[in-house]
Amino acid sequence: MKKKEQEAYKQKLVARRNEIVRKLSNFRDESKEVETDIAQDLADKAESSYTKEFLLSLSDVERDQLFLIDSALRQMERGEFGHCQMCQKEISKKRLNALPWTSLCIECQEKAESETS
Repeated sequence: MKKKEQEAYKQKLVARRNEIVRKLSNFRDESKEVETDIAQDLADKAESSYTKEFLLSLSDVERDQLFLIDSALRQMERGEFGHCQMCQKEISKKRLNALPWTSLCIECQEKAESETS
């Protein structure tokens, strides 16, 4: 992979990482606000609890994606970015453009998904 292409992917990864970190921070702040609100009755407490749980569950996907982004950035540092972690083949540019944090080529991703279902 050319250095210019890798730098473009790095910029995408860092931008997405910053977006996720900002979003998770907002979720955490909103969750704290719900937690500190004084609930008047049982229904208010239930609604507050549900809202807090909902906000925290939204962040699970972002946390997973953040882990994958950090992993992709480490792969760049080691010179492994853009190669499938299972078969070692080069991941297609089309796939990397859509999911720059992916560590598997489409074939290996399909195999992994079929094994887990």
